[in-house]
Amino acid sequence: MSKVAWRSRVDDVLANRGKVKESLLPCLEAVQASCACVPGEAIAYLRDRLSIPSVDIYGTITFYGMLTTLAQGKYVIRLCDSLPCRLAGSQDMLEVVERELGIKPGETTADKKFSLDVVACLGLCDRAPAMMINEEIFDNLTAPKVADILAGLKGR
Repeated sequence: MSKVAWRSRVDDVLANRGKVKESLLPCLEAVQASCACVPGEAIAYLRDRLSIPSVDIYGTITFYGMLTTLAQGKYVIRLCDSLPCRLAGSQDMLEVVERELGIKPGETTADKKFSLDVVACLGLCDRAPAMMINEEIFDNLTAPKVADILAGLKGR
């Protein structure tokens, strides 16, 4: 999405919430929704608009697993690595994703179709192991189920 689109979304957030530190996270979410990442120019824009040091903005981005400064693929896979998910086999699910897509956590496929992130928690402990692909939740995963999900997305 264009710079105009994310700036417009940020400006809407600031108009509704005010130019206060508490507006940072909603602004970052707006940029991420527009661009699939938070580019450096958005960080500079937020720094100037909110009078928050860039280091604090980067700190917020790195704290929240759903935010990133790296360009993402069309499908962003977030595999949960919480204790319940790990005990239920999330490491096996990770191996399936790595094998099927040929990428490791933090990487994007060469065709820019898939990105893989391992996150600390998705809040789906009662349905472990779990992952999100973009905004869609997949739970009670098994290795064959993960392979089927990826095969379906590869065909799109």
